[in-house]
Amino acid sequence: MPLSKHWNVLPRITPEADDALNKLNPPLLRQILFNRGYATDAEARSFLRAEPGFNTDPFQMTGMQQAVERIRFAIQNNEPIAVYGDYDVDGVTATALLVETLQKMGADVRGYIPNRFEEGYGLNNNALEELKADGVKLVITVDCGIRSPNEALHAQTLGLDLIISDHHHPDNENLPPAFAVINPKQHGDNYPDKDLAGVGIAYKIAEALLSNENNSSLLALNSLLDLVALGTVADLAPLVGENRVLVKKGLRQMQQTKRQGLFSLAAVSELVLQKVNAGHIGFMLGPRLNAAGRLKEALAAFELLTTNDPFKAGSLAQQLDMQNRERQRITRDMQTRAEEIALSDDSEAYLLFAAHQEFNSGVVGLAASRLTEKYYRPAIVASQGEEETRGSCRSIPEFHITDALDQCADLLVRHGGHAAAAGFTVKNENLPELVAQLKNIAEEKLSGTDLTPTVTADAEVSLGDIRPELYEKALKYLEPTGYGNREPSFVARNVKVKNSRVVGADGKHLKLTLEDEKGYSHDAIGFRLGEWHKSMPARVDVLFTYEPNEFNGRVNYQLNLKDLKAI
Repeated sequence: MPLSKHWNVLPRITPEADDALNKLNPPLLRQILFNRGYATDAEARSFLRAEPGFNTDPFQMTGMQQAVERIRFAIQNNEPIAVYGDYDVDGVTATALLVETLQKMGADVRGYIPNRFEEGYGLNNNALEELKADGVKLVITVDCGIRSPNEALHAQTLGLDLIISDHHHPDNENLPPAFAVINPKQHGDNYPDKDLAGVGIAYKIAEALLSNENNSSLLALNSLLDLVALGTVADLAPLVGENRVLVKKGLRQMQQTKRQGLFSLAAVSELVLQKVNAGHIGFMLGPRLNAAGRLKEALAAFELLTTNDPFKAGSLAQQLDMQNRERQRITRDMQTRAEEIALSDDSEAYLLFAAHQEFNSGVVGLAASRLTEKYYRPAIVASQGEEETRGSCRSIPEFHITDALDQCADLLVRHGGHAAAAGFTVKNENLPELVAQLKNIAEEKLSGTDLTPTVTADAEVSLGDIRPELYEKALKYLEPTGYGNREPSFVARNVKVKNSRVVGADGKHLKLTLEDEKGYSHDAIGFRLGEWHKSMPARVDVLFTYEPNEFNGRVNYQLNLKDLKAI
């Protein structure tokens, strides 16, 4: 059976907040808004309209003024510029966005995305030397570089000016010696929102560059928002604050995009762009864009997002779709093998670790994610080379994985990431000590902690409370939902299971018809809950979200089950 979960049903709205929000209906909407910290009418309406609520002037960011002046100088003097990105969706979209912006400004600019397998993550000296040899005078990083002080020093010795823009956690004691460093997380930075993705920061650079241009600059900025939405959602940046504003606008831009590559990508994904939401990016578009960098090189994804040629776009989209299917197969096989290795090593460990010479370094992060999801432990899956091992880490809210890697920095060639996800490279001779240290850190931090995953619900309801008009009049205005702005979820108790069956490959998913005490029934889908079918009780408690489900042009509404409990 799936891992047992703790249900956290949030407390009822206070009478004061209910009164303050009384113009917002239905009452369940007031409860949901209160749960997200909005207790006044003005705050709630600002959230529903996706307004930032703070000053978003890009020049508040440390380094922005210097960066803009240097970029404008390069354009005026026809200096070749390289935008140096990363091979994931955030990096690819950020590279495409800044290249497109600089091209519109008349710059001599090219995008550069390193090969994951030959060059690894982030800046590397060989690439800088190649760019210098090609005549490049200015390198601008997007979504990488904040943990590359040695490479920044090498750029200096080559006579390259380097602007670093990144959203990963900096080592504030050892910032790279670049011409300018743009990262809202660095000490002393005044920008109010610290959660922008790499593509979000690239957009702020574009906004700053176009700030004194003609009236067409607003149209140019709006045309970039589809890229911002793609990268922000795919990178699991929290959908709050300015991210939510940008993604909401970006989804609108995607629905009317003129970007040929998006049309082709949507076509192979069997997605109608006019109805795209954040979930479609996370589960359909994002994985296909990521597939290129995971299995080969990310240039195909970059070219797809920047080409105007419909034939080239169609061919690239089909290539990415095939690579994504291959990626899925490799991930399934690797997860099985990684699970065997991690559990045979120490099934009770607070941190799961698996390394193997045959593991594809482009897919190790996905396998680590599945281990973390299945066992609710931080997990590391690594690809072992002849001299070095590259690992990808995923974690749980109780354990900040990048902080743990920082404590082992003396053993690592390089590392970086966020609280929940990180990557590293280590010399093979240091690998055993690294694993031992990380497991000790995890044990110190997590021993005595109840490691049961928690799922949160906004309210207890009866099935009769959940109707299509609730979605149309309330729930859809909370979108975009996702990481950091979870979808509204509810608990219904003691409901009757009228019908149960499994669907999907290998019967992984559960399909139910549920009925409440008044005879009101709902169809329900439970992804990866198929094991329940074998011993399905007659009555259950369910925790679920509520969503439209379109099939063959017809829209039905269904419960999306997140967990069940037997009565």
